Amino acid sequence: MLDDEGNLIVLSSVDEAVKSLEPSQYAEYAPIAGTPGFKEAAIQAALGGYETSRHIGIVSTPGGTGSLRNAIANYSCPGDKILTHNWCWPNYKNIAAEQGRGFETFEMFDEDGKFNLADFEYKVNKLLRIQDRLVLILNTPANNPTGYSLSLEEWKNVIEILNRVPDDKVVALVVDIAYIDFAGDEKKVREFIPELEKLKSNVLPLLAYSTSKTFTFYGFRCAALICLADSEEIADEFVKVCSYSSRSTWSNSPRGPQEVIAKIYSDKELLAKVDEERKEFRDMLLARGRAFEEEAKKVNLKIVPFRAGFFVSIPCENPDALSAKLEESDVYCVPMDKGVRVSIASISEAKCRKLPAIIKDALQSL
Repeated sequence: MLDDEGNLIVLSSVDEAVKSLEPSQYAEYAPIAGTPGFKEAAIQAALGGYETSRHIGIVSTPGGTGSLRNAIANYSCPGDKILTHNWCWPNYKNIAAEQGRGFETFEMFDEDGKFNLADFEYKVNKLLRIQDRLVLILNTPANNPTGYSLSLEEWKNVIEILNRVPDDKVVALVVDIAYIDFAGDEKKVREFIPELEKLKSNVLPLLAYSTSKTFTFYGFRCAALICLADSEEIADEFVKVCSYSSRSTWSNSPRGPQEVIAKIYSDKELLAKVDEERKEFRDMLLARGRAFEEEAKKVNLKIVPFRAGFFVSIPCENPDALSAKLEESDVYCVPMDKGVRVSIASISEAKCRKLPAIIKDALQSL
């Protein structure tokens, strides 16, 4: 995320906490599953104060990618297909392939621009007819690359569908919440979490929470995979298998950022400062998104349904051609399978207002 002058945004309150570390706090190895202070703070940060009745398991990872890798490695079998929405972060497919897994998507949106529950249910059932377990990834709120967030009603429908999975099948529901703290009101965007407690015992909810993004120190590579199990036995198993996977790949995650987050959550005044500063930039990001939406509507540029987040996407038939055309106007978008992704996190609100017309002109010239 960049400011209006194109400079990387780092929360000054977090920067101060980083600079206050003693050498031993960043030079020592961290425990494989994470330091006790980090684990306690990360649970509080991810759940936003929500008191769950479930048994919590947590293992630190070097970024959200590590969380996704451990979820796929431990809750699917070689040859299984992983399922997610067709508008997705392309690296999901790479992570699955590196683990010897296949990859399948469902149509994310129906004709009305709503979450496509029908195709979602069809693909879940299709895959569970040919495999015994399924890792399902839903990236919400503030989906990358669309900025879409499932509504509470859509979440309730998702839970109902998953609760119809036969008892002899196992599903790991991985909710990739990397952008949750830039998706809107911090309590409202977490309203779906209580719904996860309604899942049957054969559906395990996992939260992939990126502290790297929430605290704007992306290069520190710090995240956690959190399970909300319905028994202590399952939670303990989760910690054991994910710790084993961590030890066998990257070993332990960096200690420095874990110490920073633990420090922030042990100091109410510092935490309040971090939250206040983050809100300022979250509001800036939301304003950019609304500006892009408004201007897209004015010039009749179709965009994928957007709610909040770092990105907006424009559907098109030839993403590579559109991306190349836009480069002629010094506009740089990322071509995806079904359109191009615009990073509103990287440009000012004024540029967000100019860009839809430029994209519309480029589309019409193809």
